[in-house]
Amino acid sequence: MKVNIYYGGRGLLDDPTLYVLNKMEEVLRELRVMVERINIYEHKNEIATLPQTMKEADGIILATTIEWLGIGGYMQQFLDACWLYGDKEKIQTTYMQPIVMSTTYGEREGEMTLANAWEILGGLPCPGLCGYVEDLVSFEMNKDYTVIIEKKAENLYRTISQKMKSLPNSNLAVRQSVLRTPQLELTPQESEQLSKYVSDDSYVKKQKEDIQELASMFKDMLGKVSQEDDVAYIDQLRNAFVPQQDFHARYLFMFADKKKPLFIEVKDEDLTIQYGQEENIDIYAKLTPEVMDGVIAGRMTFQRAFMTGEMTAKGNFKILRMLDTVFNFA
Repeated sequence: MKVNIYYGGRGLLDDPTLYVLNKMEEVLRELRVMVERINIYEHKNEIATLPQTMKEADGIILATTIEWLGIGGYMQQFLDACWLYGDKEKIQTTYMQPIVMSTTYGEREGEMTLANAWEILGGLPCPGLCGYVEDLVSFEMNKDYTVIIEKKAENLYRTISQKMKSLPNSNLAVRQSVLRTPQLELTPQESEQLSKYVSDDSYVKKQKEDIQELASMFKDMLGKVSQEDDVAYIDQLRNAFVPQQDFHARYLFMFADKKKPLFIEVKDEDLTIQYGQEENIDIYAKLTPEVMDGVIAGRMTFQRAFMTGEMTAKGNFKILRMLDTVFNFA
């Protein structure tokens, strides 16, 4: 039999949880149980990989110390890693005993938090141990407390060896019907590999740099497309422009896939072309880029596009007919 102990405290010399764990280890080793203690604070940069250490364990002990409020950040991160990257099939057959000692208020709530978390993960809970310690020396000298601790270790051994069952609990029902946290459907091997990537700071940094590079590249591409939209058709219209004496007209072309309309002003020999909204327009025309491409290529005229309905227009139609005279694409 193997039991893993995951200690979520800070490792202080006067931590009462460490004394309790030492006593429990003594009892378990006397019962020929292989015990491995993992101090989470020593693996704070690779917590995401710790759930993989439960592979060979028949049971685990989650132990932490409440110093002011809650079970502490290290233990919470470990439970998060179990939820995100742990082997759920393995957790379902693993017994867990919570050990919570406090130097302030909240040891019962801490024990219940660990038990509830393990049940929601799908694991098998064992009766835990919690207590308030005001003075560590007097706590260690009390033989009655020592007996209680030893009995808890024996109960853990008995529960695992006899594979004791427990009654159904609502936490499992809540997980099945309420908890809908999006998760990737990964095999245990894929979860293990993913946890290694997550805990690798250099890999995560490289991924962030790659994402930023891709974002910058797409941003440049979008900027380039936007820039191309702002100059589309302008050169072709300038090249086809035929100056007209005593002629002044303002046109506004609206294209289906462009946000800005194309404004054209003809005043004698002067030609103004730009993208943007303008006022006092003589002709409002609406057409598709494909129709405009056909006119520029000489396959169609503005008048023909209007007559066939491929271009709609409103305004002074005499000025509309002048489009094919002002711009000669033949």
